[in-house]
Amino acid sequence: MSTKHHILLITLLVLSMFGCSPNEKSVWYKGNLHTHTYWSDGDAFPEMVLDWYKSNGYEFISLTDHNILQQGEKWKKIPKSNIYQTAFQEYLEKYGEEWVEYREDSSGTHVKLKTEEEYLPLFADEHFMIMRGEEITDGFEGKPLHMNATNVQELIEPRHGESVAETLQNNIDAVLEQRQVTGQPVMPHINHPNFGWGISVDDMKALRGERFFEVFNGHPFVRNYGDSVHLSTEEMWDQINVAYFKRGQPLMYGIATDDSHHYHQFGPLFSNSGRGWVMVKAEKLEPNTIVEAMEAGQFYASTGVVLNELYQSDGRIKFEIDNEEGIEYTTEIIGIKKGDSRAEIIMVLTGTQISFDLGEEFLFARARITSSKLKDNPFKKGDYEMAWTQPITH
Repeated sequence: MSTKHHILLITLLVLSMFGCSPNEKSVWYKGNLHTHTYWSDGDAFPEMVLDWYKSNGYEFISLTDHNILQQGEKWKKIPKSNIYQTAFQEYLEKYGEEWVEYREDSSGTHVKLKTEEEYLPLFADEHFMIMRGEEITDGFEGKPLHMNATNVQELIEPRHGESVAETLQNNIDAVLEQRQVTGQPVMPHINHPNFGWGISVDDMKALRGERFFEVFNGHPFVRNYGDSVHLSTEEMWDQINVAYFKRGQPLMYGIATDDSHHYHQFGPLFSNSGRGWVMVKAEKLEPNTIVEAMEAGQFYASTGVVLNELYQSDGRIKFEIDNEEGIEYTTEIIGIKKGDSRAEIIMVLTGTQISFDLGEEFLFARARITSSKLKDNPFKKGDYEMAWTQPITH
């Protein structure tokens, strides 16, 4: 490991150790860090995507198209199906002929996509922030290896590698190098490890400098729950952290995202908005502050459950669930005992006031909250609204 890389890991460890008591002025912000548009394989204009998130109570969003930033000139040919022709007309009516630049020829309708510089003034304000993002899209021997860079300053090209773990590590290093060069907290996170069964738990254990991965992703084909021979993302999470803990590496944090691609068709075959997000407690709505709060563990992942307050420090998890009338909540405290490599459910609690002290026998623990309310437009039929806190240690 290089000296610069080692210094950065120490810095991140200090953040995780001492950033756990947020300023009293901190407030909760709702955001999604994985979203696609017409700039890559999403099926809507960036303005329409941003409008959906802003109109649905999100405070921040990152547009993370594949190996591209929303910069420069790019034209999109609109598919000829009625769905997309109608969507284009709605876009045209909403923003007008002066805003929408398009041309029509014998092959169809071509629309010039708006850039970050153009759409930012329409949406960004004191209540809504757009964080520049990119999905660094790589692979090895046919396995899809995707990683998001949040608060990215410049485009990062995939670096490839001679194995899954090396490919991921090379791309993590690229993100961390940009962070060091620019002085800005650019944040990598591993996307949907079970997509195409691309990333194993052993691949994840080998990584250095990675702090985040998607414990929940709303795309219907990412296999969050694993199968009879593959671990679920939650099972991966705990095993990764056993390895990280033993070598003194900062623990991996779990995030939830939409990975939304589809904005005109809905249901179990489509990746839609509103399935997963993070709630971050930060002093202000600003890119660097949001990233730094997440690196300090001041956030939780959710598919619907809301926490009014959350305290995670000195071996204690304490929170209050926002009680929805007629809904019941079950909290499972999941931990790993010293000397073990498998997680277990330490205790099951009901109600909305939860407090747990980590005993000396456990390395770390986290909370999983499940409500009795079925998720609207779920990742999988029958899913209930949930939330996950981050793992704590002594």
